[in-house]
Amino acid sequence: MKWTLAVCLWVVSSAAGAVITRADVDEAKYRASASELPALADLPDEGHGVLIAPRWVVTAAHAAPMQMPGMDSDVVIGGVARRIARVVIYPGYKKLPNEIATEALASGDLSKIYDFLAASNDIALIELVSPVTDVAPVPLYRGHEEVGMTVELMGKGASGNGAMGKDPGSAHRTVLRHAFNVIVGADDRYVSYRFDPPPAALPLEGITGSGDSGGPLLVGTGSARQLVGLASWSRYPKDHPFWKEWTPKKPFVEGLYGVVVNAVRVSHYSQWIDSVMSGK
Repeated sequence: MKWTLAVCLWVVSSAAGAVITRADVDEAKYRASASELPALADLPDEGHGVLIAPRWVVTAAHAAPMQMPGMDSDVVIGGVARRIARVVIYPGYKKLPNEIATEALASGDLSKIYDFLAASNDIALIELVSPVTDVAPVPLYRGHEEVGMTVELMGKGASGNGAMGKDPGSAHRTVLRHAFNVIVGADDRYVSYRFDPPPAALPLEGITGSGDSGGPLLVGTGSARQLVGLASWSRYPKDHPFWKEWTPKKPFVEGLYGVVVNAVRVSHYSQWIDSVMSGK
């Protein structure tokens, strides 16, 4: 069960560390000020969301706080705790079944885990008790031309670098970092980007990692930013060197160069988001 938990948390996490950086660039260059994105929401313990309307935060479903009757919970936006009224999970979202994880890890073949996640609708909305009036929401990107975009990603999760992978001892709530990457693929549910090594990498290339789930992929700058994606899960391609040496008995190393990160494709869910927020 130990490795089942570890691997499942990883494939669903790169979007649930802080930003994982280039090994040849000073980590300090990736650090960002909270004022750069006041609409970033810190979920309880770890994970993020983004304020998209005065009373609404969007996040990944697997990172969303579990609201039980009578349970009070907050998200922090702009340094202020905001009380949650309810959490709305996208219809049909399912958690990864234990039997799929157990079978995959026993065989060393994670393809069934990847297939399940690829078909999952990993998105949720958090309604706040009171509207946020001191922070401007981030508008949704509503087009369908994401491939080729250079996007900015943010998070406070665990860190590390592409040569060594995520630091296994890094906390899942650290300092705010940002990085950049290029979207190389898109389907109905997800957009994807790859962690390229130098010299092909962008100057501040990076990816999300454990603790960044639900964090934003943004296009544009300043007040013109739009929300393109939400950190969700990662996978190593079949031809990645990692698979030549890894077995279920070995520690699973996250965030190496060549990993592909999948982010929830916000444009695909924009109508559902509008419907929930409008009360329809």
